Amino acid sequence: MPSFPATPITTTIIIIIIIIHICTTQYTKPQALKPQTNGAHGSKPVYEEGDVTELWNPAVRTDREVTANRPDIIIKNKKEKTCTPIDVAIPADRNVVQKEEEKKLKYNSLCVEMQQMWNLKCTVVPVIIGATGIVTRSLGKNLGAVPGKHSIDSLQKTAILGTSHTIRKVLQCEA
Repeated sequence: MPSFPATPITTTIIIIIIIIHICTTQYTKPQALKPQTNGAHGSKPVYEEGDVTELWNPAVRTDREVTANRPDIIIKNKKEKTCTPIDVAIPADRNVVQKEEEKKLKYNSLCVEMQQMWNLKCTVVPVIIGATGIVTRSLGKNLGAVPGKHSIDSLQKTAILGTSHTIRKVLQCEA
């Protein structure tokens, strides 16, 4: 039986879960967070409190051209001088380890550019969960680098439910 990768909606739900966990631990008033307008470029979700800034789906402008310049989340902590780009993917189960390495390589050049521009230590955090909930050994360590209390079980459950939804849709179309 073929493995169905999850839909982009499932990936978005996992991103939102991670953002909620970050917000509830990083900010004193997480219920009052609202996206701020970002000048002439329209509105983009930016959450800021104190020294911590969280960007959701930002396009990072760099001095040199970088092809992969849009991770799902970026957390900048000016006090600790750290920057953490986070990218989420839900591939077919057999591609989980490959996808994790691919994400690290993909955002490595962006990380180097952000270190030079912002003078912050940068660490890429890939959050990769297989379509049926398979995770890599390093997922716990990766999520540990992200502020907040993250449950691998709830992220796996979200990926599995997204996959089952996709399979149901496919089977209804073939019937």
